[in-house]
Amino acid sequence: MIGAVLRTAATGAAVILWSLPAWASPKNDLLDALGVPQIVSIMRQEGMSYGDTLAEDMIPGGGTAGWRATVERIYDEDRMLATVQEVFAEEFGDAEIDPLLAFFTSETGQQIVSLELSARNAMREQEIEDAARAAFNDLDGTASEPLAAIADFVNTNDLVEANLVGALNANYMFYLGLVDGGALQMSESEILTEVWSAEEETRADTREWVYAFLLMAYRPLEDGVVEEYTELSRTEAGRALNRALFAGFNRMYDDISYALGMAVARAMQVQEL
Repeated sequence: MIGAVLRTAATGAAVILWSLPAWASPKNDLLDALGVPQIVSIMRQEGMSYGDTLAEDMIPGGGTAGWRATVERIYDEDRMLATVQEVFAEEFGDAEIDPLLAFFTSETGQQIVSLELSARNAMREQEIEDAARAAFNDLDGTASEPLAAIADFVNTNDLVEANLVGALNANYMFYLGLVDGGALQMSESEILTEVWSAEEETRADTREWVYAFLLMAYRPLEDGVVEEYTELSRTEAGRALNRALFAGFNRMYDDISYALGMAVARAMQVQEL
């Protein structure tokens, strides 16, 4: 599930490195078992590529060495991870952690995590992502049993809707950064209108990506493993995990999106001088 959290490239800065109290260590143990440090590293690589795209699309003359350095500061891996850890600890609260640790440190759990990380990293290549999307579209609407198992998992964890909300929120924060940085003059209602105008397209793209990713990642799993994972997701602990993960990554992406908007605004103004 962790690999299917928040694909959107726009992500944060200006987050203090919090020192988590000792009582939070089991939660960090769970995040480690889930491969969160590795997925944050992959997200940073995705973000650096996104920074190049932003420069090409929005900054006259494209990116410079200074822009690249700014993007590297925004996508500070330690800060990104600290944000996820802090918010996860808060949102997970006193939910039961032992069943989750037992599952994700087991051979099956570690296989799932490894497959998700491998698939997420592989889909950084456009050709692989396109092939994964095509494979899903070939199955979509059929009576495929693997697709049915994935659909149950997606619906149980509300992955499409949660990713959609995360993407729209990140887009809002990016526009807000542009406005606060002086590149745009838009009211809050105008920003919301602009962001929500892309809801239908974003929802369709998000659904296709989530299914493509999970079908690719979970293909090597033995029969019944996805169903077992889905049952864990239905438990109180599983729901707490899903909620806390999205809260942590949402915060991370919102912070980065705002920082990127501010950075683009500054770069645009420098180029105009």
